[in-house]
Amino acid sequence: MAKLRIISDGENSADIIKSAISAEIKRLEVGLNRRNKEIEKFEQEYKISSNNFLTGFTAEDLRGGDDEYIRWAGEIKIRERILDDLRSLRDIEYVAN
Repeated sequence: MAKLRIISDGENSADIIKSAISAEIKRLEVGLNRRNKEIEKFEQEYKISSNNFLTGFTAEDLRGGDDEYIRWAGEIKIRERILDDLRSLRDIEYVAN
C-alpha cells in the first residue's frame, strides 16, 4: 500500500489532490467498462474466454485475421494496465501530517 503525505501551505491542497485521484479512478473505471464490453463482444462471437483465446488461438483462427487478433489482444492488454492503475490508486492511504 502506498502512503501519500501532502504538505502544503494551501488550505485546500490535500482535498484537491484527493479529488484529482478520485476523478482519475472514475475515468479509469469508465475505460475498464468499455474494454470489458469490447472483450465480451469477442468472447460471445467466438464463444471462448479471453484466456482460451490468448493461450490457444492465432490470427488464422479468427474471421478478421491479424486485425481482429490484434484488436482483441490489445483490449485485453489495455484492460490489464487499467486494472493495475486502479489497484495502485485505490491502495493509496492518506496520512495526516
